[in-house]
Amino acid sequence: MIMDKLSLHIESLIFAADSSISFDDIKQALEESLGQVFSDDQIADCIGELMEKYATDDYSIEIMEMAGGFRFMSKGAYHNTIGTFLKQNTNKKLSKPALETLSIIAYKQPVTKTEVEAIRGVNSDYSIQKLLEKNLIEISGRSDGPGRPLLYITTSRFTDYFGLKSVQDLPKPKEIESVENQIGEPAPIESEHKPQHTVGDNEEE
Repeated sequence: MIMDKLSLHIESLIFAADSSISFDDIKQALEESLGQVFSDDQIADCIGELMEKYATDDYSIEIMEMAGGFRFMSKGAYHNTIGTFLKQNTNKKLSKPALETLSIIAYKQPVTKTEVEAIRGVNSDYSIQKLLEKNLIEISGRSDGPGRPLLYITTSRFTDYFGLKSVQDLPKPKEIESVENQIGEPAPIESEHKPQHTVGDNEEE
């Protein structure tokens, strides 16, 4: 009976996850909640069936493999409609300083704040803090260098948002013609330094 519903349990896990859920996390959750051991093949077969199911034209969403796991994504045919909605409700951009900082971390990771600032030529405290708040980067440990500074890397949310399976799928620097991005958070990253205005004011980028 459990095997008959295994795909539904997996489907619920992928749906409930706020980012890509890994194969191991799926297996661990199933075995703990259902009190039964499942083989990798059993779980893989169910995931494959779900991916085939949602690949049909009957659904506007599909299950994609990215960032080392699986998640529901909208299909390309509906991106314009969804994009219109997002622009109407949460059209917030990362500022140029934040994008520069994020790009450096993505390509140089793990990297220290000092190394980021050496490339950018300016203090990056505020951009790094905002990227941490938006869960686009995280602290991965400390460098062995003097003072053992913190090391920063990108998160699974970064790869999820840009539709990458891993950071190895980042375009080569020479392939990048321009950087344009919308994050869709409640508040934008406005400038490199904290704005000296009251809440509710807006700075232009």
